[in-house]
Amino acid sequence: MGQGQKGSSDKKEGKKKKRDVSPAQEDGHKCRVCRFPLLVALLQLLLGVAVTVVAFLMLAISPSLLARETPHWAGIILCLVAIVGIILYFITYHPDERSSLQFIVKLLYFILCTIGLVISVLVIAFAGHHYQQTSSFICELEGEDCMCTLDKDDPIARAFTYEEVGDCEEITGTLALYFLIQILLNVAQAIVCAIGAFIMWKHRYQVFFAGLQIGSPSSQQWQKV
Repeated sequence: MGQGQKGSSDKKEGKKKKRDVSPAQEDGHKCRVCRFPLLVALLQLLLGVAVTVVAFLMLAISPSLLARETPHWAGIILCLVAIVGIILYFITYHPDERSSLQFIVKLLYFILCTIGLVISVLVIAFAGHHYQQTSSFICELEGEDCMCTLDKDDPIARAFTYEEVGDCEEITGTLALYFLIQILLNVAQAIVCAIGAFIMWKHRYQVFFAGLQIGSPSSQQWQKV
């Protein structure tokens, strides 16, 4: 009987010790690039650079293209968002946001991700409209300029002039392709920004403590849900 009681008490103490042990630290050999927010920031940086490069390639076709047609500004803004995310990754983590610097950078990154999402949606809308428009153009080359209309037989139809274009095929073909690429890149960019903003919001408002602390004198060993 003594040995049985001793064995059962040892099991109880073993279970209690398991409960008291705080969550194990992350393995240092795990992929660092896969951790949040570094992975999201690197994707934002890559997509921002791609959007900017494609926008300047579009601008090289004709200098008369407007800013809403060449969204290099959207790519530059996303690069800035990515830089803030990379800075957040290298800031030392403190539980319960005890560091004011950590809180400010996290809030700034959440706001910038939300702004990046809105900007990407705007670019998608502009690029979709211009893609449909350029795909329907009927163009004629006049000197070094390309004159385009949506309906050649309509005398009052609006004409679009693209200066310094050597071949109108660059407007109806190459430029339309660039608009399609911008749509795809900004769809991916919007998804990444939405994921970044959602993870930040979830980490701030959905990660909480259950209030269970059994047999542990330390206030740091709470069961995290």
